[in-house]
Amino acid sequence: MRFDKGSLYTLTHTCNMRITGGAARGIPLTAPKGRDTRPATDQLREAVFSSLGSRIEGARVADLFAGTGAYGLEAMSRGAASGCFVENSREVVACLKKNLAAALKSCGTKPSDWHVLAQKVDRVSKNLGPFEIVFMDPPYAMIEESIPGIFVQHIAEILTPDGLACIEMPGNLEINLPGWAAKRRLGKAGKDKPTMVFYERG
Repeated sequence: MRFDKGSLYTLTHTCNMRITGGAARGIPLTAPKGRDTRPATDQLREAVFSSLGSRIEGARVADLFAGTGAYGLEAMSRGAASGCFVENSREVVACLKKNLAAALKSCGTKPSDWHVLAQKVDRVSKNLGPFEIVFMDPPYAMIEESIPGIFVQHIAEILTPDGLACIEMPGNLEINLPGWAAKRRLGKAGKDKPTMVFYERG
């Protein structure tokens, strides 16, 4: 889930999102108070993880443009072995760390296996990986112009050869990632309607 840019807020609130399945099911996610959020719906996340099935179990995952960490925390709850969250907003990172701590209590996984990086996604290096699954939930306004370049230069190299890139984008948008093919799309078609597109090499 991504946040619009705006004034800094020091207070937090529980947004209308919860972890939808697995060991941490039902845990609410905290977001910076006063921020407008784009609806990364529980329904879409449930569809994404239903589609991933057993592939998530034991996987190493990355949640980029992480926001509250909803995708990565959902992966942890459902059995992912380790992961990394990348988010550049300091106040959002503070909320992400709270959400991570709450989920860790339920999941029984080692805190040392999960990391939060407060930085921009275009500073990700190949030393961060490899990951079997990468989730990306970028601001919709930057997807068409910026994400193909960021993906090819930074994200592709942190994925394993058979890795899966899951990118949330509006239902009316299609993007071409050189060397990668869109294998499946989940969600409703239409402008600003959230969908998840799965990309694999070739």
